[in-house]
Amino acid sequence: MNRPWTLLVAALVVALEGLVALGLGLYVGVQTLTGAADDLTSALAEAAFGMLIGAGLLWVAWGGLLKMERWGRSPSVLAQIFVLPVAVTLIQSDEPLYGIPLIVVAVAGLGTLLAPPTTHALYGEDSQKD
Repeated sequence: MNRPWTLLVAALVVALEGLVALGLGLYVGVQTLTGAADDLTSALAEAAFGMLIGAGLLWVAWGGLLKMERWGRSPSVLAQIFVLPVAVTLIQSDEPLYGIPLIVVAVAGLGTLLAPPTTHALYGEDSQKD
């Protein structure tokens, strides 16, 4: 079965989020190693968390969604749900240039992950009820 465009977009959204999380984790790690961190323990934990989440999202996008594995949708949907409060917090913190695009990405991710073609591709004929 061919991958529907909705599944490809969903995989791209999750991969993009993974790259951003991985990049931010690496950035915090470099800042910590160069002595820019005020609290070494917290900075190392943030760096490790960012890199772990980024790597996990990349794995979900590649190993789950692009390979059309059912298990890939649940962590992807959960990631989009977690992104929404972060985006709202950014907007409320006078950072709409970060928050608004984040909301757009999360809604696009949810829309494509929950779209009927994606559901059909991941779950097959059993997903459609007569």
